[in-house]
Amino acid sequence: MAQTGTMKPLRIKLSEERRELLISATRRLFAQEFDREISEFQASRLIDFFVKSLGAPVYNQAVQDVRAAVQGKLDDLDGEFYEPEER
Repeated sequence: MAQTGTMKPLRIKLSEERRELLISATRRLFAQEFDREISEFQASRLIDFFVKSLGAPVYNQAVQDVRAAVQGKLDDLDGEFYEPEER
């Protein structure tokens, strides 16, 4: 879908609670998998980077997946819900 002059880009905002959970999980990952301690600031910067880099593509893919699933249901609407008419 082309972006028009009036449309604004999607800005993904994490709740403070989710952000804190992701920061903690990122710090644990680095400690467990890479044997490296990172600061809360470093983890926060990583979260910002990945949300900025991956947020829109993942969101758009999710929208396309939902669209395909809904379209599949609509395509089979007659098969799912058709009631024969009595004559």
